[in-house]
Order: sequence, then C-alpha cells, then structure tokens
Amino acid sequence: MGRPYSLDLRERVVRAVEVEGLSCREAATRFDIAASTVVNWSRRLREKGDLASGQMGGHKLPTIRDDHRIWLVERCRSRAFTLRGLVIELGERGVSVDYRSVWEFVRAERLTYKKRRWWPSSKIDPTSSANEANG
Repeated sequence: MGRPYSLDLRERVVRAVEVEGLSCREAATRFDIAASTVVNWSRRLREKGDLASGQMGGHKLPTIRDDHRIWLVERCRSRAFTLRGLVIELGERGVSVDYRSVWEFVRAERLTYKKRRWWPSSKIDPTSSANEANG
C-alpha cells in the first residue's frame, strides 16, 4: 500500500488552484499528479476545511463474531465437523464466509476434530507404538 501525499504538497497544490487561479488540470500538470487528485483535495478543503489525509488501513472486525461466534464454538464442540461443512452451515445462517476465515477462526479458538481411523479388520493395536505395529 502506498503512502499518502505530504501535507505540504497538498497545501501547495490547493493554493495554486485557489490563490493563483490555476485550473485543476493545470495544477496537476505543474505538480505531476492526477487531475482527479487535485479535484478531490480542493473538494476536501471546501467541505471539511482540512487537507490532511484520512486513515489508511486499520483493524477489520472479524466476520464470525457475537452470536455467530458463540453458535460456532458450541457447534464445533458438540459433534464432528469439516471446515467446508462449517462454511455451508454458516451460509445457511446468513453469514458469508470463506474457507480461510473459518480455518483461522477454528485455529484461533483451538477447536479441532481429528479423524482417527482404526479399522476393525486391521491388526494394528491403537495403543501400541509405531515401531511395534511395523515390526
């Protein structure tokens, strides 16, 4: 993400438009910036009385929060789940999330369901070590 233009440049550009009477295009050419940028800065000064840049970036609230978070934690603790299945279930509840969001939520909450496949026909004893089973 790029940085905002300096306040000094903003002031010089708007001063050229307001005081010197340059058009926005002329000021843009002089300072080698886009004409739309000059228009936006001039508008910002008229409407807000300030040329300072707005906040860039910041914290985004998680999609799975509040009641949906409580429901999802209870759902994961109650029975087996897959991440793709949880995405579908949340979609049915009106929450639009992707696989990655659910994965990050499950990981952050330390919820897991590991499938352990101990086939009844196998001769492997689940209590024995790996070396004993192979050997």
